[in-house]
Amino acid sequence: MATGPEAHVDELRSTELFGDLGEDSLQRVSAVANELEAPAGAVLVNPDLPASGVFVVLSGTVVAETPDHREHELGAGECFGELALLAGTSRTGRVSARTPVRCLAIERTAFEGLLQDEPGVARALLRVLASRLIEAQASPRP
Repeated sequence: MATGPEAHVDELRSTELFGDLGEDSLQRVSAVANELEAPAGAVLVNPDLPASGVFVVLSGTVVAETPDHREHELGAGECFGELALLAGTSRTGRVSARTPVRCLAIERTAFEGLLQDEPGVARALLRVLASRLIEAQASPRP
């Protein structure tokens, strides 16, 4: 298995946030990302805590529970934790591992640097957020 900046380049290539980036940009993202593994049932994000970064699911499934108790399942290639970072607020929901998961975690400062220096990341993030807004508007509330 590769280590160093190239360790996760191939996996990042298939994610919603980083899939459109070039090789140099993917290596930059890989260099600032830390791998995280969690067993099924583990809580990865708790509500009301400061947003510390963004997570990208590499394998497995997580469930994001919103304050109104709706659940959204996210799998390989999808991200979570970006909303509170962008809004400058505390986390709004809980995210837990439905299955064993492997994620990349990118801390706040590094992600903000990527947004500033890599326009492709900002464009992809807008697409992700727009899709989630459309989904939320279409989903019935409990």
